[in-house]
Amino acid sequence: MLQTKSSITITQPEDWQTTPGRFAGEWQGADRGAQICVIANLVEKIGAGVSLHRHPYAETFVVRKGRVSLLIGDETVEGHEGQIFVVPAGVPHGFKNVGPGPLEMIDIHESGKFITEWLD
Repeated sequence: MLQTKSSITITQPEDWQTTPGRFAGEWQGADRGAQICVIANLVEKIGAGVSLHRHPYAETFVVRKGRVSLLIGDETVEGHEGQIFVVPAGVPHGFKNVGPGPLEMIDIHESGKFITEWLD
């Protein structure tokens, strides 16, 4: 993490990416002056994803590439590149890659720290 003279905080890729050179990983903003967390998902395997869980804050999903099946509450919706989904606070949700290629999504948590209750 780099702090500039004007108090801008810059986080380098090696400080949040799980694999060097791949746009995937997690970033928590609380220690950097932000009240959000970000997950950059790269789900290459069809059928893989994240199991049912919920947060005490809203979560926004931005589909960068691919197709996703989102379970939100008791509703399943399919999404594709360019769509944005907002899951309200407290609503159970999960997702999986439905192919035919990799899924890239950016998940924005409205909290400076991750707070997750896993339901599966």
